[in-house]
Amino acid sequence: MSKESLQWLNDNTLIGFTDKRGTAWHYRASLQGLEPNHYPGAIPVADVQRRLFAWDALSRPLYVEDPITGGLAEVPDRQAILRSDTGCVMGIFSDGYERHPYREWLLEMIARLLNDDLSIGSAGLLRGGAVAWVSVEVPDNIRTPEGVEFRPHLFGATSFDGSLATTFKRAITNVVCDNTMATGLAERGQQIKIKHSRHSKPRLAEARQALAIVYETADAFAAEVKRLCDTVVTAREWSAFLDAYVPVPVEPGRSRTLAEAKRDGLVKLWRHDNRVAPWAGTGWGVVQAVNTYVHHEQTVRGVSRAERNRLRALTGGVEELDRETLRMLGRVSARPVLANPA
Repeated sequence: MSKESLQWLNDNTLIGFTDKRGTAWHYRASLQGLEPNHYPGAIPVADVQRRLFAWDALSRPLYVEDPITGGLAEVPDRQAILRSDTGCVMGIFSDGYERHPYREWLLEMIARLLNDDLSIGSAGLLRGGAVAWVSVEVPDNIRTPEGVEFRPHLFGATSFDGSLATTFKRAITNVVCDNTMATGLAERGQQIKIKHSRHSKPRLAEARQALAIVYETADAFAAEVKRLCDTVVTAREWSAFLDAYVPVPVEPGRSRTLAEAKRDGLVKLWRHDNRVAPWAGTGWGVVQAVNTYVHHEQTVRGVSRAERNRLRALTGGVEELDRETLRMLGRVSARPVLANPA
């Protein structure tokens, strides 16, 4: 797995609507080239095509060294998928694997779904170009009476390394902390997945249906925020939650040191950080503390933080994190907090 550098993120991601949500956490003015990757408004479809998806994913036969002749022998029923511009091999598959080119499966489909109220809000490449996403968003932030500002959107994503089926999924961006959150914490987010198998084809009607729910998502999320902000969490319940979420080993050692550091990080967010502290003492504050800690503070190994966060959003890790947080809060407070625990 690649570890995306700050230079990669500034070159290979496009961030729109910065007038509404500010710059991404990885933005560095010194790493911007002649053409900045941040847009005050919507990202033009043509820019995504030109700056990110201007190359092709090619299928090529796979060869290995023949131990008898010293030459090359073709591996039957296997193919390598590589970038046309760099020659980088992104994945090796059986001959039944079907490529889903980014321009056709993401950009062209997304372009057909756009209207006056929806535009491209972000797009990017990860893992050396083996994973790509495009996000459709409403132009304006939505702010609840409880002071939570968010943006509902629809992700379209796919891969050439086998890590993702082509996926269209609704999600929420929490503006104050630039976190991805579950669309409705009481339910699993709606999504469609299309495998990279023979005879697969873009399913525009299903993607359009998922896109329509972007509008419904705003109402569902706002209602969930209100319900959780109305859920009082006492100091005793917060302490009990910490004990359950981050148990501290009795014996001194590395495990105890790591647990204490994690608890300290959560407590600092709860008491002092404007991404969490305004909602301390509520169920929303607990969700916000854990989501923000995992998103921005927790140690990430093996992949970059940007890659980990984006893939969690697409594969359901974000939803499960938020739901498990509420399950645990319900257990320690001895009352139901997750509206739909199934």
